[in-house]
Amino acid sequence: MIALLLALGSSLAYGCADFLGGLGARKAHVLRTVLIAAPASLAVELALWPFLGASFSSGALAWGTASGVASTAAFAPLYRTLAIGPMNVLSPITALVSAMLPVSVGLLQGEHLDLAGLVGLPLALAAVVLVSAGQGAGSARPSRTALLLAFGAGTAIALQLIFLHQAPADSGVAPLIMGRAVSSALTLAAVGLMRRRLGTERPAYAMSATAGGLDALANLLFLLAARSGDLAVVAVVTALYPASTVLLARGVLSERIHRGQLVGLGTAAIAVSLLALP
Repeated sequence: MIALLLALGSSLAYGCADFLGGLGARKAHVLRTVLIAAPASLAVELALWPFLGASFSSGALAWGTASGVASTAAFAPLYRTLAIGPMNVLSPITALVSAMLPVSVGLLQGEHLDLAGLVGLPLALAAVVLVSAGQGAGSARPSRTALLLAFGAGTAIALQLIFLHQAPADSGVAPLIMGRAVSSALTLAAVGLMRRRLGTERPAYAMSATAGGLDALANLLFLLAARSGDLAVVAVVTALYPASTVLLARGVLSERIHRGQLVGLGTAAIAVSLLALP
């Protein structure tokens, strides 16, 4: 039950971070937004160090570095996918892949699901797709390149979660700190290489920094959830993050919630209730 609540908190934080990061990216090139968000995220994780501890063992450093590389690798295909579209088709693919790979790893590592889990897990995966999809998801056909990018983004996100889960359980926040330090350095290098293409628009500093802080919180909650529960369940509940993004878009931007998304929200509630059964 604790792992489920932590995973729900991670999902909520990821969704809020994506919402604020998306708004911030509207004002300037996405790399300018990430250049603020990544160090802000690192600052939050460093602030948590005295309270949660950090053991920088070889395992924590290796898996943390791998998660940082995967996190950075997710940005390029994800935002290129957004540019190519149609996102209402590609977003569910990205979310589903990011959930399915950790679920598969968890089951291969010997995790077992009871009857409620066997029903709730597929329902949660269906909810991920329904909540992520916008209106008219079948009206446009994505190109092969867009599909490959969507799969690539989902795979990179999944690998980040898997690598964090593989870090030693007694390493505290060390994998998070290492991962964010690596992703910040890689982002800075990318900005240096592409500085002539980034334009002159200033990003939304406060919004971008808040998104980074929320992303740090989401990673922490996922790590704690994965350490106290099954990766298969934690990963798919975390992948429900589009639900909070959809609700925020409705409340803040007055965007319409489509019928399929409402069905997805209801399905998610049922799935989480089943997964919470003892």
